[in-house]
Amino acid sequence: MSNPTYDYDLIVIGTGPSGQKAAIIAAQLGKKVAVVERRMEIGGVCVNTGTIPSKTIREAVIKLTGYTERAFHGASYRVKENITVDDLLSRCNKVIRREINILKNHFMSHNIDVLYGNARFMDPHTVEYESPHGPKEATAENIIIAVGTVPRDPDDIGIDDDIILNSDSILKLHRIPKNIIVIGGGVIGIEYASIFATLGVSVTLINRSDRMLRFVDSEIIDSLVNQMREAGVTIRAPEELDHVEVLSKEPRSAAVYLKSKKVVKADSVLFALGRMGATADLNLEAAGLISDKRGLIPVNEKYKTKADHIYAVGDVIGFPSLASTSYEQGRQAAYYMFDHSCPPIPTVFPYGIYSIPEISYVGASELELTEKGIPYESGIARYRETARGQILGDFTGLLKLLVDTEDNKILGVHAIGTGATEIIHIGQAIMGLGGTLDFIMDAVFNYPTLAECYKIAAQDVYNKLHYR
Repeated sequence: MSNPTYDYDLIVIGTGPSGQKAAIIAAQLGKKVAVVERRMEIGGVCVNTGTIPSKTIREAVIKLTGYTERAFHGASYRVKENITVDDLLSRCNKVIRREINILKNHFMSHNIDVLYGNARFMDPHTVEYESPHGPKEATAENIIIAVGTVPRDPDDIGIDDDIILNSDSILKLHRIPKNIIVIGGGVIGIEYASIFATLGVSVTLINRSDRMLRFVDSEIIDSLVNQMREAGVTIRAPEELDHVEVLSKEPRSAAVYLKSKKVVKADSVLFALGRMGATADLNLEAAGLISDKRGLIPVNEKYKTKADHIYAVGDVIGFPSLASTSYEQGRQAAYYMFDHSCPPIPTVFPYGIYSIPEISYVGASELELTEKGIPYESGIARYRETARGQILGDFTGLLKLLVDTEDNKILGVHAIGTGATEIIHIGQAIMGLGGTLDFIMDAVFNYPTLAECYKIAAQDVYNKLHYR
C-alpha cells in the first residue's frame, strides 16, 4: 500500500540501466513508482549518448568499411568508399529509437510514471523537476539516485561540439574529420581511436601514462596497441597536455600543445578524460548528502547513502561502472530498500571493451596473480588455429586461460578479437561453477566455432604442466 503522505513509494532519479531496473523491480513489488529523466527521452547515457550509440557506430564502421573482409581482399578493401556521418548515425538513431520504445513499454506495463526534467532535491523527500511547463514537485517515501555520469572535461578548454569534442558531443559531428587527436587512453579513448582509424581517419592518441588500460592483461593490450598502430594510429605516450588552441583559419582546426614542447594539429580534438558523477545540479545538501570530488555518492554494501531512505546505484557510485553491473545494482537496491532478500552480485563478472578489435576478460590477470603469489600456468589459443578463425579472416585474435597449478581451477580468461565479448561468457560460466581445466579438456564444442579456442588453450596449459 502507498503511504498517503507522499505522492510515491519510490522516485528513481535517472533512467539508465540501474534506474530502469530499480523502478521495475519496485513496481513488481507492488510499489507506486515514478522515474525522473533530465532528457526528453528515457534511457539515460547508456541509450542516448554512451553505450548503445558508440557500439552501434562501431558496428556500422565495421560493416561499411569491410573491416572483416580485408584479410581476403586486401587492406584497401571498402564496402562503401565515401562513408558519411549520416551513414553512421542513421543506423545509430534507429537502434536508439527501438531501445527507447522497448523501455517505454516496460514502464507502461508496470504503471511507472515518467517525469521529464532536471531533478533537484528540495528536502529529503521532495524532488523538484523542471518540466516543459515549468518547475514541478513530487514527493516520495524513498528515493534512488541513478543519475549516471557526465564527461570529465578540462577546466580551461571549452567543448564547442565542433572542433573540441567530448564523448557526448562526438555524436553531433556533422562531418568525418580527416584527422583527429584523442586525448586520453582509457576505455572511451581507445574505443573511439580505433573506430576512427578503421574509418581511415588519421588518429593521434595522447596518453599521460606510458601504458594504457593497466587493468587489462598486458599481452592483450600489447596485441591491441600493435593492431592500432598497424591501422595508422600514432600513439604519443607518456605525454601531458599543456593547452589547446583553436585555429581561426578556414577550414577551422586545432593545435594541441604538449608539455614536451611538441605540437600536434588536427581537424578535431576528442577529450576522453573519463567521467564524473552527474550530481552537480541535484542539490544533494537539501537531502543531507554530499558527493566526493569526482561527483560520486558514497554508499554501503546495500547501496544505502547517509540517509536511510535514499539509495544510489550505477555509475554515480563508481567502480565497476558497467551497464551490466548497474542493472544488478538497481535490482538489488530495490529489493534491499523494501526489505526483500537478494543474493549479492557475483564477484566474477566480465568486462568488455569495444575497441576494434574488441577485448573482454573475466577473472584475474597474470600481474594480479603474480602480485598475490598465486601459482598459475597460462595457455593460449590463436584464432588462426581454428577453422572458424580462418573462415572469419581473423588471424590476430587470441584467447588466454590462466589456471591454478594446485587445483586446476580457471583463474582468468582473456580474449581479443572477433566476438571476444561473447565467447568470454563460456569462461565466466565455468569459473562461476568452479570448473577446472579437466572440464574444458573433456568438453565437446561445436565445430567450427571460436569456442574451440578454450579446448586449444586448455591443451596448451596441459602440455606445459605435464611435459616440463
